[in-house]
This record gives sequence, C-alpha cells and structure tokens, in this order.
Amino acid sequence: MITLNINGQDHMVDAPPDMPLLWVLRDTVGLTGTKFGCGIAQCGACTVHLDGEPARACVTPVAQVGTRRVTTIEAIGATSAGRKVQQAWVDLDVVQCGYCQSGQVMAAAALIAANPNPTDGDIDAAMAGNVCRCGTYVRVRAAIHRAAREV
Repeated sequence: MITLNINGQDHMVDAPPDMPLLWVLRDTVGLTGTKFGCGIAQCGACTVHLDGEPARACVTPVAQVGTRRVTTIEAIGATSAGRKVQQAWVDLDVVQCGYCQSGQVMAAAALIAANPNPTDGDIDAAMAGNVCRCGTYVRVRAAIHRAAREV
C-alpha cells in the first residue's frame, strides 16, 4: 500500500511501485480528468502538479511520488493561478476538442504561479511539449496573458 496526497486528501492505494501515476489517478482513485495521450511524456495530456511543479503522470512511477502533493485538473481551480487560468480559458474560448486541455491548463497554472508576468518566450518554454492537435496555440497564449493580468 502506498499513501498519496492527491488534491489535499490522503489516499491509500494498492499499486505496484512501478505503476505510472496516471493509471493510479485514473483507475485506482477514479480521477479521470488527467488524460492519456502518448505514454512517453511527449504530448503533455497527462500533466499534473507534484508540489506545484508540472510533471508527466504517464512516466512517473507512483513510488517516485513519495510525500509530494499531487494536484490534478480536478482541484487546480482551488489555487489562485489555476482559477485565473481556467477563467481565461473560458473567456477566450480556448478549447476546441478539449482532449489536451487538462494538461495545457496544468502547465499554464504552474507557469502563472511561478511567473506572474510571462513573456511570449516564457510561455513558449513552459508550454513546450503540450501538444494540441486542433492548433489552439494562439488562444492558449492569449489566455495565459489574460490570466497573468488577473493574478
């Protein structure tokens, strides 16, 4: 049994130590907002926060989480940066198909929390590896700038 702090609550999970955090979140805990995209940490759909830092849940073995706090898309709105990012996403109608958006929002919230006034270059660097097959990158950048103005 492994104890994980997920979205502010402790969860005892029965999972092998090498099981990816993504599958623990989705299949064991029942939090399905974090998506499986590529399974090799290249698309960003599985992005969660570990102690506020973005991490790819598809390649993070659950044993490596340790005592770090896991935050998923289901709880990011409880943070100031997450709330601002989510509102900017709605205000600017960022979402098209939506599949990548939980990972996009998680990466953007970590950026805004760490850097309340990001440049386009900062945004590009922070969002690199978050793939949107619908091509909403212009709206993503605009929403991050809007969220930054609101923080």
